[in-house]
Amino acid sequence: MAFCCLATRHKAWHTVVMSQSPLTRSMNLRRSVLSVPAINQRALDKTHLIDCDAVIFDLEDSVAPEKKAEARENLNAFFAARPLIGKERIIRINGLSSNWGRADMELVTALEPDAVLLPKVDEPQDVMSVSDLFADADAPDSLRIWAMIETPRGILNAAAIAEAGRTAGSRLDCFVVGLNDLRKETGVLPQPGRAYLVPWLMQVILAVRAYGLDAIDSVFNDFKDTDGFEAECAQARAMGFDGKMLIHPGQIDASNRHFGPDAAAIAEAEMVISAFSDPATDGLNVINVGGRMIERLHLVQAQSLVHKARLIAQRNNMNCQETN
Repeated sequence: MAFCCLATRHKAWHTVVMSQSPLTRSMNLRRSVLSVPAINQRALDKTHLIDCDAVIFDLEDSVAPEKKAEARENLNAFFAARPLIGKERIIRINGLSSNWGRADMELVTALEPDAVLLPKVDEPQDVMSVSDLFADADAPDSLRIWAMIETPRGILNAAAIAEAGRTAGSRLDCFVVGLNDLRKETGVLPQPGRAYLVPWLMQVILAVRAYGLDAIDSVFNDFKDTDGFEAECAQARAMGFDGKMLIHPGQIDASNRHFGPDAAAIAEAEMVISAFSDPATDGLNVINVGGRMIERLHLVQAQSLVHKARLIAQRNNMNCQETN
């Protein structure tokens, strides 16, 4: 598919809000999202062997300016050589206004990964412009958009960006928080517990939940600090994040564990599903199970949890078969 030029017009579909459509969230597993520098061939090859849910192939921060073209060539060869099975494939590009953004977008439309990750999304137009570009290039609907929320303006406009992502024809699926840039621009110090950042993180969660998107927590920079990483995963899960962006394969197991359903949660969900499967509950929005009042909305949550548990089990089985 040819990539012609940066879109300058706003298509009419941007004004059609998807309030008439259900704001459903993706059912993809996004517990562990590993960022891999596209310039690092060895790291690219290892992505076939690791147990993360998604891989971000990074053309931006981890690639020096003089290496950008080589990194694109690496990705082109990687995608052509062997499919990456069982993981979402996301390419993080350089900003469209940069010297490399146009070439990055040409690569994305040619390779057709699962998503493109846009850096430093400040306003709805940043997402709309890329949606227009994909439409002009006749990109398949399966090519989605993820947005890095990593600037003060991005945090302040999180709800507007998420809402714009639910307009007809938009492809926005997921927010990824970038705290390194946000700390740099605000002066907030990197402290355990992220006390001064929590209000902004919760603002992101409110935005994605209001408009049916997923949210991925920021990277934890010290991959040797396993206790600190475990604590931050637990905090992010408690806040409502779907997963965490990772910088090292050694962080994958803990991230999968914290953001995946545990045995007790799965058993609880199966109990809720079983209770509502009784014909006697037809037409009831609230039922009594063992002295507990359970609403039908809990059924939807339970079905989602069990579905993700089955996806995890299927992938674990697939991994076992590949290693045998």
